[in-house]
Amino acid sequence: MQPPRRLIDVEIDGESVRVPEGSTVLDACRTAGKDVPTLCHGDTLTPKNACRVCVVEVEGSRTLAPACSRKAEAGMVVGTDTDRARHSRKVVLELLASSTDLSTTPMAKEWMADYGADPARFGEEAATVAQPPKVDNDLYVRDYGKCILCYKCVDACGEQWQNSFAISVAGRGFDATISTEFDVALTDSACVYCGNCVEVCPTGALSFKTEFDMRAEGTWDESEQSTTTTICSYCGVGCNLTLHVQDNKIVKVTSPHDNPVTHGNLCIKGRFGYGYV
Repeated sequence: MQPPRRLIDVEIDGESVRVPEGSTVLDACRTAGKDVPTLCHGDTLTPKNACRVCVVEVEGSRTLAPACSRKAEAGMVVGTDTDRARHSRKVVLELLASSTDLSTTPMAKEWMADYGADPARFGEEAATVAQPPKVDNDLYVRDYGKCILCYKCVDACGEQWQNSFAISVAGRGFDATISTEFDVALTDSACVYCGNCVEVCPTGALSFKTEFDMRAEGTWDESEQSTTTTICSYCGVGCNLTLHVQDNKIVKVTSPHDNPVTHGNLCIKGRFGYGYV
């Protein structure tokens, strides 16, 4: 049992909220019911501060602070919807959307409308990462044209969860890309096809092969899908599975992030081995 944490008071947009000591500004914002956009933040991963979409204005701070990693302090005064924060998010969204395909990024379209982001203002000659999807196995697809370099897949595959280290960053600076270790073919890498990288990807750069195929056919419809959480039947660990069902067929499997057994992670059998059903 961990000892109870001391509570501190933080002011969010003029409203006082009380959160446990050690909480992030994002935790405080969510406690206050404030909708702060996030992309690279993952509730099962250590914040990477890569996307900068969640920046907020902290009184007394020279620069905008990333809400996902900045620790809340007693008496801190935070503005989530100031002109400065809104302008920063607008520019970040414009830069991301002008260079990558955000069509399968949840809430991206709504955020751009809310902040008035206009990616087209950079012109048709703006540099992009557009490239054909890599369809080299029957389980998941790598579409790097949608990658925003959030590094969540690297962390999930590395020391934070899977410890396979099959995913790394190739290149430096503007040439940096997500790749297999040493940029080898996927079949020659250390990948164990657990799909935990797919679980944390925020943009659809990594997606289930079933979802990729259905989107290509125009049949993927999340509004028509139901979810049922059950327990994996392959072994005795007791991993929780959330089955996503459309037209009476399982179309993908995820795992609850708040489950104490899996924390959102599964093995290849739990995530992809549902064909027998």
